[in-house]
Amino acid sequence: METNQAEFRPKVLVVDDFKTNVEYLRDFLEPEYETLTAYDGAEAIQRALDGRPDIVLLDVMMPRMDGYEVCRRFKADDRLKDIPIIFVTALGDEKDEAKAFEAGGSDFLTKPVKRVVVLKRIRTQLERSDQMRRLEAEVRKRTKEIEETRMRVIQCLGKASEYRDNETGHHVIRMSNFAERIALAYGLSAEEARLYLYATPMHDVGKIGIRDSILLKPGRLDEEELREMRRHCEIGEKILGETDSLLLATAAVCAKTHHERWDGKGYPQGLAGDAIPLVGRIAAVADVFDALTSKRPYKEAWPIARAAGEVRNAAGTQFDPTVVEAFQKALEEILVIRESYLED
Repeated sequence: METNQAEFRPKVLVVDDFKTNVEYLRDFLEPEYETLTAYDGAEAIQRALDGRPDIVLLDVMMPRMDGYEVCRRFKADDRLKDIPIIFVTALGDEKDEAKAFEAGGSDFLTKPVKRVVVLKRIRTQLERSDQMRRLEAEVRKRTKEIEETRMRVIQCLGKASEYRDNETGHHVIRMSNFAERIALAYGLSAEEARLYLYATPMHDVGKIGIRDSILLKPGRLDEEELREMRRHCEIGEKILGETDSLLLATAAVCAKTHHERWDGKGYPQGLAGDAIPLVGRIAAVADVFDALTSKRPYKEAWPIARAAGEVRNAAGTQFDPTVVEAFQKALEEILVIRESYLED
């Protein structure tokens, strides 16, 4: 049992340019803590990087780099910034104390220090540090839960929009995975592309608000019906609403803009070129390619080569040429995804 306790003792880094001061602190720290030592600022930083102490006892008056500068460098380094620093110094002026806290110190002790006071202050800072870590972990956990809940909401809405459309089955799964692959080939980061994967299934959610007589009509729509069908873009944006969630906000933009065209002849706003948000430009290519290669009640599935050629031919008119180029780069992966999610 004693071995286990010793093995998991917190680490204290003692920094002072006088060896007697270091030894004095180390003597009463070692029964309770694993003690690291350094005799100047540069050595202190290196010892901290190598040993990752849980707390630092830091002198102020040292050659070449004083304690204030050491503290500032700790706080500027992402690897060290969360380590609490207790200044232990012969300086006792209020200005010195204020300077220590301004540099990022957590506490300030004036020499000569008493053993009981040092141990109490160390325990207090370690308890605070542990509480902060637990709190940050809890915040991360709750944030993840919120994002997962938002994700489930989006998936449910995606399913709802499928049941309102004659393009059911795996369409939204395929096109959203296509969108992720196109985004990666376009040059977006894995995190950004993953956002598109989760946002693009909502592109047709606004069809929930379209009448069945129009949505399920087997023949060609007349002008009035076509105008109402096109409202699904703006309805989708309203359903997803204004939100502080990046995921839902991206889904709302996608819902509104996936029928815009590069040449400005799309709807609902007639946006052109780069004025169309990227998620809408990418979703448009992914959606059309899947629609062309899928069987519908009103058409047979196009061969892959013909559908891919149609997408390429629409570069510069219907589609952003750079997105089409990314689509071409990702085509091999897109076809693997398509095979994985063929209709039953």
